[in-house]
Amino acid sequence: MSAQGVISIGVAGAMGRMGRAIARLAAEQPGLELAALFDRPDAAGQFVDGRALTDAKAALSLCDVIVDFSTGAASAGLARLAGGHRGVALVIGSTGMSADEERTVRQAAERVAIVKSGNFSLGVNLLLGLVRQAAAALPAADYDIEVFEAHHRRKIDAPSGTGLMLGRAAAEGRGVELDQVSERARDGLTGARAPGAIGFSVMRGGGIVGEHSVVFAAEDEIVTLSHSARDRSLFARGALAAARWVAGRPAGLYDMMDVLGMKPA
Repeated sequence: MSAQGVISIGVAGAMGRMGRAIARLAAEQPGLELAALFDRPDAAGQFVDGRALTDAKAALSLCDVIVDFSTGAASAGLARLAGGHRGVALVIGSTGMSADEERTVRQAAERVAIVKSGNFSLGVNLLLGLVRQAAAALPAADYDIEVFEAHHRRKIDAPSGTGLMLGRAAAEGRGVELDQVSERARDGLTGARAPGAIGFSVMRGGGIVGEHSVVFAAEDEIVTLSHSARDRSLFARGALAAARWVAGRPAGLYDMMDVLGMKPA
């Protein structure tokens, strides 16, 4: 961080829709300096919105914080590189990571500060807390839980990172592991729904930014908690809020609940 307190920001995945949105917003916000943009290794030297792309290694030497909404594999590779640059922090919004990629990020967080979240919206993070509380209060024997999510046709992972976060919040509320109760797909003669199952329903189409609902369905009533994203700039604002928060933090793996001061006790 500079002597004037300005935070130098790098943007990974700068050719993508989220990368472009983050770069535009970072260039406009006081206290932030857009110091580097990069994407695929072969993209160095190309231009995005009039700015030249560099590469990951160069960006690490120029930035206080790098915001990354690329792919699971690219984020894991960046985290591995960042482990050798202790002055750099990361904000990772990539979803669909494999177990090995998640492990790489956790290992990097032993050396650098990383904020990782499947969703950087304030509203979604409030929703997570409400879902956790509702799942704890409504008996599993009486209330079936279904997570509905919809995104644009270009999204490559399903369920979405946010959908899985909501499922985990519901599982935490019930004191179970999501992997043990998750129902991801239904087709054909599936039989009756298993008691206590947390189901996922997924839609992909058009330009939908993000729609998420968690339904608690009993025989005699239905409770629905939901969130609708209208513009992806809300995720960019949240990611840059995380960048401001994580700059200069000690090494560790954080999430948006840390950033917002809403971490459960």
